[in-house]
Amino acid sequence: MSVLPIRPRHSNPPEMHARAMDNLRFIRETMEAAGTFTAVSGWGQVVIGATAIVAALAADQFAHTKDWVIVWAAEAFLALLISVWFMYNKARSASLPLLTGTAHKLLFSFTPVFVVGMLVTFAFMQRGMYDLLPGVWMLLYGSGVVAAGAFSVRIIPVMGAAFIVVGAAALFAPAAWSTALMVLSFGVLHMAFGVLIARRHGG
Repeated sequence: MSVLPIRPRHSNPPEMHARAMDNLRFIRETMEAAGTFTAVSGWGQVVIGATAIVAALAADQFAHTKDWVIVWAAEAFLALLISVWFMYNKARSASLPLLTGTAHKLLFSFTPVFVVGMLVTFAFMQRGMYDLLPGVWMLLYGSGVVAAGAFSVRIIPVMGAAFIVVGAAALFAPAAWSTALMVLSFGVLHMAFGVLIARRHGG
């Protein structure tokens, strides 16, 4: 009677554990990417910053009057067109969908701030409180960017926080500083963060 040797099972638990961790990491990264709006264009932000500097210099000639607000309203509309155009081209070049559920959340989180900004602007204009508008605009815009940035890449909320800091300073700064602070916020911050976004997130 022959005795058959018992063959131990060939297993390598450490390797199996490593593979399982790699799979979990891949799933987590995939889910994070699916819930993140990555089509924000850094170069679009750079262009917006450049047009904002031009608008600030042009609006300075009207010294906090109704025409001053009109110049900045035109700049806001132009910035919206630039942002949409660059996001569309970035999404198309990367074969990414633009109108996703995450994009809708981002838009919805920013829309209330935009509406509040218009109402506050009209109210301040009626009372001649033009000096407070730069700081209020920066604070509202920064708050909207922080809220919308929760659905985008991490650097977006940081940019929003920078706007809030400059806006807080603008509220208490002399009115003569408003043009410089508008250049710093809507101009320089957009351009600086735009370059960072472009380098880190593909344009």
